[in-house]
Amino acid sequence: MRQRGAKAAVASLIFCLTANATFAQQEKPLSAIDWLGTQAPAPLSVANPLPRPDALPEEPPVTTSALTPRVSVQPLGQGGPRDIGLVPQDITGLPTDLWAGSHLDDLTRLLVKLPDPVLPAAQSLLFTLLLAEAQAPRNDVASGDALALARIDALMQRGALDPALSLSEQAGIAVSPAHFDLYMAISLLAGTEDRACAALTAKPHLTDDYGTQIFCDARARRWDDAALTLGSAKALKLLPDIQLALLDRFIDPDAFEALPPLPSPRKMDPLTFRLFETIGEPVPTSNLPRAYAVADLRDIAGWKAQIEAAERLTRAGALPDNRLLGLYSERKAAASGGVWDRVAAWQRFETALDTGSAEAVAKTLPTVWRAMQQAQLEVSFAALFHDRIAQIPLTGKPAKIARKIGLLSPNYEAVAAGASDLAAALARGEMTGTRPTDINKAALFDAFSDAQPRADLVAMAQQDRLGESILHVLGLLHRGAQGNARALTDGLATLRALGLEDTARRAALQVLLLERG
Repeated sequence: MRQRGAKAAVASLIFCLTANATFAQQEKPLSAIDWLGTQAPAPLSVANPLPRPDALPEEPPVTTSALTPRVSVQPLGQGGPRDIGLVPQDITGLPTDLWAGSHLDDLTRLLVKLPDPVLPAAQSLLFTLLLAEAQAPRNDVASGDALALARIDALMQRGALDPALSLSEQAGIAVSPAHFDLYMAISLLAGTEDRACAALTAKPHLTDDYGTQIFCDARARRWDDAALTLGSAKALKLLPDIQLALLDRFIDPDAFEALPPLPSPRKMDPLTFRLFETIGEPVPTSNLPRAYAVADLRDIAGWKAQIEAAERLTRAGALPDNRLLGLYSERKAAASGGVWDRVAAWQRFETALDTGSAEAVAKTLPTVWRAMQQAQLEVSFAALFHDRIAQIPLTGKPAKIARKIGLLSPNYEAVAAGASDLAAALARGEMTGTRPTDINKAALFDAFSDAQPRADLVAMAQQDRLGESILHVLGLLHRGAQGNARALTDGLATLRALGLEDTARRAALQVLLLERG
């Protein structure tokens, strides 16, 4: 009897969530990064209302282990944990208790081990998950603070520095030295270190890092304090040699004017990176982790460096598409080859589109599309231009490209209307016909026909562990995009069962139409 009850509960969950997804599918989604960039109340790609766990069929609680459960403790009189997150529930469609039933250690391990998603739909889902307003795990203040720290770090590592800064400030930079040190690291990369230093001046106990203390004293022109602390750090060897040398040159540049430039360290950190820039020896960011590319978006960087950084961050879903559009359109290409060819192709296409001439668009579309494929920016291009391209009557090869652009855009379902190929079936979420022989296409076919979701991941969602479940699904999608057919089917089928129908369809279309992995 219990087994039949459990199956009924899962079936009920799948039915309810899929029904909710049908309504959400009618909306035009934005990524969480785009929403934060505009602050306009627009629905996200995961805007599929999830049923509350208390609406599910109830069963008596059953233990799965004889081990003593973990118990959270906090002082009497201390207020309960607050919701932390930048994007509200009515925008994300995610419940605020998506982390509530999970254990902190499990969540932090998953966030650290999760690879960067290669599918734009998966990137959007991950950022939405990290930025969604949510309660603390186990309703524990300390766990909520620690999870916020892990979420901020995950945003930083993926190059989303502005959201990371905002989330850090909301969570509280004075919660612990770890919170302030991460806030300082992000500020150094984003170029907002003066604000972080002002906070440290007001509360010197926020950090034990001598490098940060010396840097902030020097930025505030407290030269005597900076020199005294640097002398102590040298005598006690409290900092790496490269930081000591950089701080020496920062505080007293005249004494080192005739010396050769310092070598770049094998392992870069934000303070070292900013010190190199401050003494006039900036380090190129192309071979550094993605977060460092944000420094090149500032006006002090050259146009080429700004474009390359924007491409890198847009490719990872960490920058609004319109930011790239603005940079591509800023001025005429200065040379040829590489990024300049993309700029020229983009600008010629925009000019053709502005004329409304089908002949001009047909002539320029194939070239700009090849450029976007080379840069892996197809989905961003589709989001920016599909609506305008759809108004131009095209035939032949340009028409085929326009259809692919449409299927990669938020309007994919309307583009698929009347067609009967696999892409159209995925766009509608209704699989019919013969199962393909190609292994990857067959995996997509199965996910939208009779494949069952991962029962363990669906069960997590029933236990207020939706966020944890989605992190597992993102891992499945990553492996699926790299050629693991079983993981692809499981990931897509589970997304659908969790009510994330739009994300499942977009991810499936991206697997089919893009070359990723």
